Amino acid sequence: MEHTTIQTIAATLFALALVHTFAAKQFERLSHRYPRHAGLFHLLGEVEVVFGFWAIVLVLAMAVVAGGGPALQYAESRNYTEPLFVFVVMVVAASRPILLTVVAVVDRLARLSPLPTPLATAWLGLAAVPLLGSLITEPAAMTIAALMLAPQIFRPQVPEPVKYLALGVLFVNVSIGGTLTSYAAPPVLMVAQTWNWDSAFMFAQFGWKAAIAVLINATVAAWALRQHLAGVALPKDSSPASGMPLTVVAVHIALLAGIVLMAHHPVAFLALFLMFMGYTQAYDKHQSPPILKEALLVAFFLAGLVVLGGMQAWWLQPLVSSLEPLALFFGALGLTAITDNAALTYLGSLIVGISDESKYMLVAGAVAGGGLTVIANAPNPAGVALLKRGFADETVSAGGLLLGALGPTLVAAAAFMLL
Repeated sequence: MEHTTIQTIAATLFALALVHTFAAKQFERLSHRYPRHAGLFHLLGEVEVVFGFWAIVLVLAMAVVAGGGPALQYAESRNYTEPLFVFVVMVVAASRPILLTVVAVVDRLARLSPLPTPLATAWLGLAAVPLLGSLITEPAAMTIAALMLAPQIFRPQVPEPVKYLALGVLFVNVSIGGTLTSYAAPPVLMVAQTWNWDSAFMFAQFGWKAAIAVLINATVAAWALRQHLAGVALPKDSSPASGMPLTVVAVHIALLAGIVLMAHHPVAFLALFLMFMGYTQAYDKHQSPPILKEALLVAFFLAGLVVLGGMQAWWLQPLVSSLEPLALFFGALGLTAITDNAALTYLGSLIVGISDESKYMLVAGAVAGGGLTVIANAPNPAGVALLKRGFADETVSAGGLLLGALGPTLVAAAAFMLL
């Protein structure tokens, strides 16, 4: 009886968290209307706080229903490797030497293009960097792309609908751009070992299709942005001619590569992260302030999703296992919007005797829908945390993101279904 009660409470709180996510912008507006309680409304208006907040409510509710021991046991039984990794890789990928290196490469390529340099830079940020996520992982690609594109696209002078289109393209492209390999996209990682999917298989079945969709989406977004990028230049601090010592760049790249390789071993990547923090302190004149606050908020969001999502298998898994391949594709596409796509594919990996066609449809739908909401894909909260200042009320509207991502999502879905 207690177990059923806890499951019902968990499903209800999960639904409340989803509603809270879509209402976050309204809380931000209330903070301006009622300054006396601005602190509380501002806290509740932070999208990154939502799932962590409701996860705490869940654990407290479990303590009341089942006792403090079982509640703590459940919280401690969850796997927090992904939130920890996203925190670490966000901080390292956003470091000044890494960011300047990527900007320098993108700037060089943009200058070789026949297009105006700002337009070419925006296109590369929406296309090349998400595809780079197949090598450096999706969270790292999201961090780099967001920081690179923020001063160009996500600024007050650009109309909100255009910014939401660019945000939707970025989120969808990062979600599908990590499918060229078997280790970079969280939803692929959840099934790769169980189903024996290596990087060659991923590229043959998913990667080249995803690359075509990424290029189409980025081109459409660049066309929509073309008149808003005229005369936009990179910030002075982001100029390739910044005098950054090559040894500093090499150390940062080596540490980032080590963290990516150890992505599933928290003891190892946390040790490398501590080495990174020590190195940045020793050579602080070549560093910008680390984005610890943004990274911690994203980790809190993802940890909350891990806690809340862990209690949803009782209704999600029967739903997923009951669908035929085509229905499974569209079901995964829709369900991804309300639950993390990695959790969805993990539940699919537990289904005994699932056909190869159903495996493909499940993963294709999960990655295609990864840009629809903040919770749909693990790197999305990182993008929101880094880009929200460019939107009205410094908040990303869940409805605006959904509308902005619909077109790119349809392009990704068509690529996986028709090519």
